[in-house]
Amino acid sequence: MKNAVHFGAGNIGRGFIGAALQDGGYFVTFADVNAAIVDALNKTQGYDLVLLNTERTTTHYTQFEAVNSATDPERVFAAIAEADVITASVGVGILPRIAPMIHAGLKLRTKATPAVVMACENAVNATDLLREAVLALGPVENVLFANTAVDRIVPIQSDATTADVEVEEFEEWVIETQHLGDLNLGIPAAKLVPDLEPYIERKLYTVNTGHCCIAYVGQLAGFTTISEALGNERVRNLTEAVLKETSTFLIRKFGFDAFEHQAYVKKTLQRLSDPILDDELDRVGRDPLRKLSRTERLIGPAAGLAEQGTKPSALLEVVAAALKFHSEHDAQSLLLHDKLVHLSAEEFATTVCGIAPGHALFADLVAVIAAEQDAPRLNQTA
Repeated sequence: MKNAVHFGAGNIGRGFIGAALQDGGYFVTFADVNAAIVDALNKTQGYDLVLLNTERTTTHYTQFEAVNSATDPERVFAAIAEADVITASVGVGILPRIAPMIHAGLKLRTKATPAVVMACENAVNATDLLREAVLALGPVENVLFANTAVDRIVPIQSDATTADVEVEEFEEWVIETQHLGDLNLGIPAAKLVPDLEPYIERKLYTVNTGHCCIAYVGQLAGFTTISEALGNERVRNLTEAVLKETSTFLIRKFGFDAFEHQAYVKKTLQRLSDPILDDELDRVGRDPLRKLSRTERLIGPAAGLAEQGTKPSALLEVVAAALKFHSEHDAQSLLLHDKLVHLSAEEFATTVCGIAPGHALFADLVAVIAAEQDAPRLNQTA
């Protein structure tokens, strides 16, 4: 049996990556700092993955173990030493924190076949970020790093007290092969491609851009869930306008077939509209500073479209809504408003959004930021 270590035993870890690896014949070691989920997995020694289709197709998974990486790091090191594949779905900001553990485990390896490391995150080239963090700790041998793009919606769980997880039927796991040579990972759910960029930007700037558009504009309109927000005509129309802009950018950049891409957008809107896949706007909108960064879901396509000579009006409207996003439970939300108070609009555009003076988007972006800074609500906060 092949072995895998997956960092992150959350819903995506169990309901997508870990399940796909087990489907491929891997024994999976889930590494997580969440004692509750680790204990639940070890207590039941199995969990159900329920596809939210008409039949509610259920698969029971048992080829795994769960390890608390905070209290038992040595066990994680040992698992990495035997692993064929090491994956993570912990959030981009957490990748540097798991790098020392991956590095320590890789240093213990004696297997002849190389280990493949993949960060399965909603970000462009997340594995490159993880690779840099790992190699900054010193060289490691016999390891390959592959960028990936992943797509599966995990809605609000009907019972969050169990290890079972409900997910949508749709799934997409694209793995870039340019650094893998002829190595066969044997993951049936994965699609192997020589160049990941078109796939990851198509997904990020369609699914994730649409999702956060609904979250930010929907919260501003007073809604609490995706389904509620999309039932509002203005939220729906703006989301469609945003995806029309991202489509223009993506088709121009990558040469996607316009009809095929439109079908992809239509499918995305159907997925996001499905009440079974509903989610809380507060959760979808969290980490706004990251989502307003240069290659992320709003500024990335807005900057690209501006560089192509088209003003991203709908995307800028969503950026304005994102600047108003607020959640007492999200540290980035609070920091966002602090930065809006203490940075000039030009400084915010440059340091947070990565858009420098002279860029085609700079003037319009600065105007949006300045307008939010002039809003009475911010003056009261200051």
